[in-house]
This record gives sequence, C-alpha cells and structure tokens, in this order.
Amino acid sequence: MKKQIVSVLLTATMAAGLLAGCGGSSSEPAAASSAAAETAASSAAAETTGEAKTYALVTKSAGNPFMELLAQGFTEAVEGAGGQVVIQNPESATADAQISAINSLISQGVDSICVSANDANALSAVLQQAKDAGIQVLTTDSDVEASSRSVFVGPAGVDDVAVCLMDAILDISGGEGQYAILSATSQATNQNAWIDSMKALAESDEKYANLELVEVAYGDDEPQKSTDQTQALLQKYPDLKVICAPTTVGIAAAAKVLQDQGSSVKLTGLGLPSEMQAYIGTDDAHSCPYMYLWNNIDLGKLAGYASMALVDGSFTGAEGESLEAGDLGTVTVGTGLNGETVVNVGAPFRFDAENIAEWAELM
Repeated sequence: MKKQIVSVLLTATMAAGLLAGCGGSSSEPAAASSAAAETAASSAAAETTGEAKTYALVTKSAGNPFMELLAQGFTEAVEGAGGQVVIQNPESATADAQISAINSLISQGVDSICVSANDANALSAVLQQAKDAGIQVLTTDSDVEASSRSVFVGPAGVDDVAVCLMDAILDISGGEGQYAILSATSQATNQNAWIDSMKALAESDEKYANLELVEVAYGDDEPQKSTDQTQALLQKYPDLKVICAPTTVGIAAAAKVLQDQGSSVKLTGLGLPSEMQAYIGTDDAHSCPYMYLWNNIDLGKLAGYASMALVDGSFTGAEGESLEAGDLGTVTVGTGLNGETVVNVGAPFRFDAENIAEWAELM
C-alpha cells in the first residue's frame, strides 16, 4: 500500500545531552552533535530496499512545547537516517483524540507508531490493531499496558524523579508544612507513576514526616485549567507552602499565578527553561527557586532510534538488549516499577538561577 506521508520539518537546534544527577546546580551546555555522526551511527536503520520506511509519533496534544521538542528530536534521528516522519498532534489531550490519530496512521500503513499516551488503558485496543496490521508499536514519555507495545522510551527513572521532587519540596518548605501537587490528566501514566513513587517515599522515609500532602489537583495539561487549579489551591489551603507541578504546562501556569499575586507559596516541578526563566530565583520576587527536567529533544531522538531498530529487526525491546542510539550512545533495556521494559534517556537535571539563562536559549 502506498503510504501517505506527512513530513514535519522542525528548524530549532539543541545542544545534546544534559549532565545527569539531581545534585548539580549548574552546567555548561554540551556541544551540538553533528548530523553526520548521527547518520553514521544509525546507518543500519537507514538501509532499506525500495521505498523509505515511515515512522510515526503521536504526541499528547497540539500546542504543547514539551511535545514539540520531543517531535524535533524524533524527526532529527529518523530523517538523519533517511527515514520518513509522520507527526500526529491531537487537538486535545484525550485518549479519544489519540485513538483517532492512531487509526489514521494504521490506514496510512506506517511502519511504526510511537505514542506519548494520554491514557494507559484506553489505547490498548487500537494499539493492538496496529500490531495486528504489522506495525511496530512503542511508547515514550507516558506509557500504556506493556502488552500493547514493544518497549517504553522513558525520560528518567520513576524513582529518580520522585526523589528529586520530594527533596525539592523538603528543601523549599524548610522541612515541614503543607504541599500540593498540580498534575496533568488523572490518567497520565508518567504523572501517576511519579506521584505514586513520591507518596511511597514520603511514607517510608522519616525525613519527610513533617510534610503534609493536602491534594493532587489536575490541570489536564491545559494552561487555563492549570491556572484555575492553582488559584483554587491557594484559596482552599491558606497554610500551603509549596506546589509541585511535574508537568511543563502546569508549572508554567502555576508560576505566573504565584508571581503575579506575590504569593508566599513557592513552586517546583518539571519545566522548560525557556518558559520558566522569568520565574526562577531565590528571592521573594520569584515564585520558583529551582526545578528539574531532562533533555526532551534527546528523549525524542531515543524514541526515533528505537523505532528504526524495531522496524529493521535489530532490536525487540526485550530486557537486557542493547540499543545503538547515535550520539546518545548505547542504552540497555531495563525494567520499570511494574516489570515493564524501558530504556531511559537520563536522570533529571536541576535548573536554578545560576544556569537558567544559558539553558533558556536551548530549550
């Protein structure tokens, strides 16, 4: 079947690689990798006969900067190896919108589908249909049922994220008091995994004993709803000390609310430096002392390399397998909290007043 190709060209550039670790507070951005090196490292994936292979990425929703960076990295890896790219950006961050996009990709006859899931369970049936049609299926950023895909390409270990965020809450709160979590959707698998790990850590480690989680609110990765939820938290909990938003949309919305209102409540979480630069600082004029994230372009690249390797048969996503990922090096398939297969791009990195300006120019 002749494929209908949607070519997505993203022109921004990015320095590759973040220094791993939660403790580091500053770093020089790494030099940008050469396109030639990436192409050579993934030459095996580029060796196809006849028509070029087609690799699809389904993001969570349109207009999400975090997803745009993911798509950029995915495109760089695949097009650098001679593949064709299809990017589907659903109009809303819902399972139904993603199901519609995936059905379209099945009809187009793409060779692989990588999805950042809005719902862990609701996508299982349509992804199984894709597999039955001979399409390789994998996930990135947010996972689905393990039986519905070959491997999950993750941004960082779940527990690594949880430790960073809980330690930030502990530090910013002064070791005690109320905190709230502003999440994305209630079905987002990555958000829920991080939050569950945070809760488990808070219960098991005595150093968090004086912290009280008052609510997990959901902004559905929509700026206005995240703004409304932040305002509601401030009204409901006058003694609130910290809001933790492990979502780039949520943290940007909450940062603006807190800073515009001159609130004493402080913020941390996962955010894009370019969106959060105006809010990062340790004085009263800034709402967020520091936050974390990883290189989301690299995450997209890793998903692209995994997609190509699955299609060419050099990789199956089984535990213990190695994946050659161009300038990202060799990564090994491990297991997540529930025994699911996963390859991680790296640990969270801290962005603060000392390094936010240089990183804001990059992502």
